[in-house]
Amino acid sequence: MSENYTPDSKVGKWFNDRLPLLSLASHLKDYPTPKNLNYWWTFGGILTFCLITQIVTGIVLAMHYVAHADLAFGSVEHIMRDVNYGWLIRYIHSNGASMFFLAVYIHIFRSLFYGSYKSPREVIWIIGILIYLLMMAAAFMGYVLPWGQMSFWGATVITNLFSAIPLVGESITTWLWGAYSVDNPTLNRFFSLHYLIPFLILGLVVLHIWALHVPGNNNPVGIDIKKPSKDTVPFHPYITIKDIFALLMFTILFAGFVFFAPNVLGHSDNYIPANPMVTPAHIVPEWYLLPFYAILRSVPDKLGGVILMFSAIFILFILPWLDTSKVRSAVYRPIYKQFFWILVIDIFLLGYVGAMPAEGLYLVLARVGTIYYFLHFLVVLPLVGYFEKTDPIPISISEPVMTGSANLGLAKKTDEKI
Repeated sequence: MSENYTPDSKVGKWFNDRLPLLSLASHLKDYPTPKNLNYWWTFGGILTFCLITQIVTGIVLAMHYVAHADLAFGSVEHIMRDVNYGWLIRYIHSNGASMFFLAVYIHIFRSLFYGSYKSPREVIWIIGILIYLLMMAAAFMGYVLPWGQMSFWGATVITNLFSAIPLVGESITTWLWGAYSVDNPTLNRFFSLHYLIPFLILGLVVLHIWALHVPGNNNPVGIDIKKPSKDTVPFHPYITIKDIFALLMFTILFAGFVFFAPNVLGHSDNYIPANPMVTPAHIVPEWYLLPFYAILRSVPDKLGGVILMFSAIFILFILPWLDTSKVRSAVYRPIYKQFFWILVIDIFLLGYVGAMPAEGLYLVLARVGTIYYFLHFLVVLPLVGYFEKTDPIPISISEPVMTGSANLGLAKKTDEKI
């Protein structure tokens, strides 16, 4: 067992007795993992890779970037043209943000489908949503740093939202700006926070993994397992090889954007220097923030839009208590499975209308999508959990479901014993 691990060398034993990192490595190697994990479970490792990539490339870019309203745009051009492989580092960093969000959305949808947010993994889920919230903050502030037209006006629109808060809104907005409009102090503040937040995310990731190792991994079947048992395999080499293969496929996709379409996920207006006197025809955030932008614009009242947008994020924190079903995996929940895919379509719809002008049919679709988004979590999840008749679930991962061989009550009883 990893708890009794003893290094072979005297130096290793001396070090491990004082700082048990070698025991930790042994624990991670021998960690019993459900043997039926599919490739949707590899995105945790992919996200770790994305975070490290963003931190490393961000540190290098910060060495050449100048956080000044008169010099920021030129410093980005300097990085692209004059710094050795600066173009590569910047494209990895800018496209890495999109890859980071792509992986985190897949990770979240996997959790929603397989019920990974349910007891006893509520804390893991809450830490994950905190990471997601910080990711959005870091991405928004990073989008401002090139100080192009979309950077400047995006910062102007988003920071002005806080002015809708009664009593303290104007003071908060002025504090964010550091002045009386988006200007040099704003850029300095955003650069400082953009540099700091990834390290806060790294700390939360450590907590996220630590919290995961208390109850252990969920699995596609959604039942609790004994560790170790015939339902588990050691993390290494079985899971590590799978993760490495998935990471390799992901980096091929990542490299495709970096080398062949580095600007396709950005906006052309951001290659125009910021001009407070010229407003872009259509101000939009990056693609990964579009669903929330659509929710914001779906309400004619400014304060109401702000409340709905933040509520759409914070509702995820209480998701474990909104879902009343005793069965985790949607594989055995025929009704919930259909509503899950409706939610996926709804979020794609919100993302699409978020990129369109807030008028006509697009505005109607945004309002319909917003209404369903909240209905899904506040009405559908609680009611389906109460009234849905679930399919029989197996007693263990190793025993397939056969007609009459497993039923929900027996699985529940087995889980209680475990």
